[in-house]
Amino acid sequence: MKTLFALVCVSCIGLAVETGTWKHDSAADYEKATVKRLAVRSDGRLSLAPVFEEIHDPPLPYLWAVVEDSRGRVFVGGGGPESGAKVIEITPEAPAASRAKTVAAFAEFQVQALAVDKQDRLYAATSPDGKVYRIVNGKAEVFYDPKAKYIWALAFNQAGDLFVATGGDGLIHRVTAQGQGSVFYRSGQTHVRSLTVDGKQNVIAGTEPDGYIVSVNPAGAGFVAYQSPKREVTAVAAHPDGSIYAAAVGAKQKPLGTPPAGLAPAGPPIASPAAAPPTANVAVQRAIPPPAAIPSMGLTASGGAEVYRIEADGYTRTVWSHPNDFVYSIAFDSQGRPVLGTGNQGKIVRLDSNLLSSVIVNASPTQIIALAAGRNGRIWTVTGNIGKVFAMGPKLENSGTMTSEPLDAGFFTYWGRAHLTGPSLAGARLEFRSGNHGDPDQGWSPWAAPSATGRVPSLAARFLQYRLTLTAPAQGAAPEVAAIEVAHQEKNVPPVVEAVEASPPNYKFPPQTLTLTPSTTLSLPSMRGPRRSVPQPPSMDSGAVTMNAAKGFAGVRWLASDDNADGLEATVEIRGARETAWRVLKDHVTERRYSWDATGFADGWYVVRVTVTDAPDNTPQTALTASLASEPFLIDNTPPAISALQAVRNGARITATWKAADALSTLTHAAYSVNGGEWTVAAPTTRLTDSPAHEYSVVIENAPPGEVNLAVRMADAHDNQAAASITVR
Repeated sequence: MKTLFALVCVSCIGLAVETGTWKHDSAADYEKATVKRLAVRSDGRLSLAPVFEEIHDPPLPYLWAVVEDSRGRVFVGGGGPESGAKVIEITPEAPAASRAKTVAAFAEFQVQALAVDKQDRLYAATSPDGKVYRIVNGKAEVFYDPKAKYIWALAFNQAGDLFVATGGDGLIHRVTAQGQGSVFYRSGQTHVRSLTVDGKQNVIAGTEPDGYIVSVNPAGAGFVAYQSPKREVTAVAAHPDGSIYAAAVGAKQKPLGTPPAGLAPAGPPIASPAAAPPTANVAVQRAIPPPAAIPSMGLTASGGAEVYRIEADGYTRTVWSHPNDFVYSIAFDSQGRPVLGTGNQGKIVRLDSNLLSSVIVNASPTQIIALAAGRNGRIWTVTGNIGKVFAMGPKLENSGTMTSEPLDAGFFTYWGRAHLTGPSLAGARLEFRSGNHGDPDQGWSPWAAPSATGRVPSLAARFLQYRLTLTAPAQGAAPEVAAIEVAHQEKNVPPVVEAVEASPPNYKFPPQTLTLTPSTTLSLPSMRGPRRSVPQPPSMDSGAVTMNAAKGFAGVRWLASDDNADGLEATVEIRGARETAWRVLKDHVTERRYSWDATGFADGWYVVRVTVTDAPDNTPQTALTASLASEPFLIDNTPPAISALQAVRNGARITATWKAADALSTLTHAAYSVNGGEWTVAAPTTRLTDSPAHEYSVVIENAPPGEVNLAVRMADAHDNQAAASITVR
């Protein structure tokens, strides 16, 4: 789980400043960790990895093939455009200065495949436009020329026949011990990319571009055991139990279901050319894909990789996949477990079961190109993009470490108890360091082990990093860790009230809709997807809100937040602008606003204070508060006073005058009505309505004859209204 804050949830309102736990117990938790000499299983188990030892660093940029003969000699083949193709013999137990020698060099660019027959004679296939050479006592002779653009793989059967997989024409050749060859199988594909022979002497081949895994019986009849949804079958390996493992990579260019064209026995033999000595140090003017594109046929990382297990009865299941990595090679360890050589992150992966796998090596070269099982349980490994030779296993490393990425608590945090769980914890040790920025190598506390009670000794800070060391005990089982847990608790800081604002008069906020009923359900995250991230601090920001008209109501809203992500509640108090004592209007307010009926308050200027507390998520002893008062605002429930209302008729014209004044508010509106008719807006004699007191004078033309009732109406800024009338004769 990704840096999971595992909080115990007792209700829908969880405590933000409670003790939480970082728990790492899956392979995804360690994707950004620095792992050295430890195996990381897909279910999160950590254990000591097999010994991975560099044996030789030849002057070749890429190594493509490795094989061991019955005498324990190891042969590797590789090359590059500048170095040319070479085969190097390695005597593993010899001193480093004398353990390796070049036994053959070729004019082609690379040695793509190696094989050893029962007489310990070595065979090397070169590309491009290459040949199969037989190397005996340091002398290389052309053994067979398939006349193909590429030779991708070699494999012997029990009878001593050599099978040669080619590219460009997609053929498998069978070559006798005397070097006489013929086309054994036509795949109908562009390339036969991988090859092996199973216990029943069937030739198992992987193709490109349709991703076929083909079983060809000794008579040359082929049967597609499986069509991969991937483009290229880069590796096939026959398990002693009769099953077949195959790896395929790359996105396909066309849909599945295209029938293979080569499910028929091969055609007439192709004569083998006469043997000729290789030509060394000759510039070869041939087109060749760049080394980075070999052996993956120029594929990009698009499409990732899958590994399949084909049971003895033919049933196929996917036992491993990765969205980005390639699989270049498959071998079996001393316990019969498949081991995968991958790129482009330099990982060796062991398949522990059909469901579980372990990354057992993180090599510095980025491509593990070829693997070969050797004597005494060793697995020989060659790499590309820095060609090197390594020996892996069967012994386990004496110790290994896993250093986590810096864990970000998001806030100044106290560290609690650290805890390991697993089948065997003898030899497992944790250390910690902490800091307040993301680079642990600059200005952090030193590494320190937990106390006897398991408490992390590092300084309180925002970031924490741990280092797990596993050391093999003198006796007993090797250490194995299933989960790492670290308790933490943020420092509680007071909330912040950023603003308090009085709302317009004569409106009220809608009723609160939030329910505080504790939840009786709990939603768990997906077991496949990412886990919960660190919650963001809630803000008591009122945001946009629609108010409802309500004469005589006053209101206030506020903006508040808490860096601990605590739940907040507020107490709203009021006092007169010239008073000193606060009176509580409402407490335990969980919304960010409050309105009340102000008709019971005397007219005048008031101040509201909002005090916010994080008490909902803290104990009474640790809860903190913050307060802020509003600017003075006016409560005015008294209408304006109308005086000196007079009206004089002169024929059909009436001239009316009056005065209006308000004690506290600005006059905002004046109007008059004749005989109860429509109201007509009136302007003050000053033209601008900008004062608590104004005089008005209006002329009514075409007044009706006889008595006329004239009414005037005034309103102030708080929508307090007054009216007066007069009869004009």
